[in-house]
Amino acid sequence: MSNQQPERGRVTPLELFFDLVFVFAITQVTTFLSHEPTWEGLLRAVLLITVLWWAWSAYAWLTNLLDPEEGVVRILVFAATGAMLIVSLAVPGAFGADAVTFAVAYLVVQLLNLVLFVIASRGDHDLFRAVLTTLPGLLLAPSLLLVAGLLDGSGQLALWGAAVVVLNVIPLIGIRSFRVSPEHFVERYGLIIIIALGESIVALGVGAAGVPFDAGVITAALLGLTISACVWWSYFDWLVIVGHAQLLEATGVERAMLARDAYAYLHMPMLGGIVLFAFGLRTTVADVGNPLATVPAVGLCGGIALYFAAHVVLRLRVHGGWGRGRPIATVLLLALIPLATQVPALVALALVAVVCVALIAYETLWHRESRAWIRTHRDGFTLDEVRAVTTQDRGTRRRRRE
Repeated sequence: MSNQQPERGRVTPLELFFDLVFVFAITQVTTFLSHEPTWEGLLRAVLLITVLWWAWSAYAWLTNLLDPEEGVVRILVFAATGAMLIVSLAVPGAFGADAVTFAVAYLVVQLLNLVLFVIASRGDHDLFRAVLTTLPGLLLAPSLLLVAGLLDGSGQLALWGAAVVVLNVIPLIGIRSFRVSPEHFVERYGLIIIIALGESIVALGVGAAGVPFDAGVITAALLGLTISACVWWSYFDWLVIVGHAQLLEATGVERAMLARDAYAYLHMPMLGGIVLFAFGLRTTVADVGNPLATVPAVGLCGGIALYFAAHVVLRLRVHGGWGRGRPIATVLLLALIPLATQVPALVALALVAVVCVALIAYETLWHRESRAWIRTHRDGFTLDEVRAVTTQDRGTRRRRRE
């Protein structure tokens, strides 16, 4: 694999500008689900999130390889941003009147991405061949969406499902030849988590619009903010540091595969979980006194459960162990779904907050030595060092109990 390209540094302002459009797309999905809070609506929202995710993720990998603010690349990225804006505007009607518009704009996004990848692969024959192997999938998925736009009902959903399968398979093809700049890569994916959390804050404002601003709404807003803070804490307190260290430790193909699994694949359910939570939170704030319907309850409790479940799988991928706190929190949150349909929505929201706060408190206190060591050595450490300090942490607790 060629090493001619320099390592990318911090995320550029133009990348953040592109991400602003993705923020709008996420907001559109939440609004879409709020207008169709049914099982079919949930399925369609999941399909939308997945399709949008792979469009964004492709550009995250792209700008990890080249500077988006130089020369013709800047113009092409602006063009891709415009196409992504049309995709976002078409989200509410992606399964109806605007289905064809959505598909055509999505095809333009993918074609521009392909052109930019060709530019990035100049002088790197391995990368160029890898880009060519993804070409059929990059054309097939939007084509399936375009045909789906001419149909409705089960046929339309089937083609959307096929497009999602294609998009999920593409990263398995040729990714071994991609170069990953750890600092830029980790920052870019971390920022998308921040963007998703911003949607949960927006959901608070939208849900509170048009209802009396009383003690119930204020309490719900503070509880929703507490849960969002716990989600932030669970990611940025140490997990993002470990992820960066592991990418630094890995090299070549191993680094590319780790980046693919830990970020391209496992950050998708994290984002989806936060979006589902935002939908449940929006529904809760709008009517704090009555129980949630089943689908909003799945969003409120199951969304955060999905987020933490992705963390569990990520730990298995990197460390090879389950851990305790996040698997237990995931199970408890799933168990709250049926209860959330029986108690006032505010009570359900409070129970989700209790689980999240308890998880953060447990991890902060139980793993305080290893957590402090990781944060102190954030500039670089190995997986073996993490395991060693974690084992030492357990030994210290055992001696204290004795």
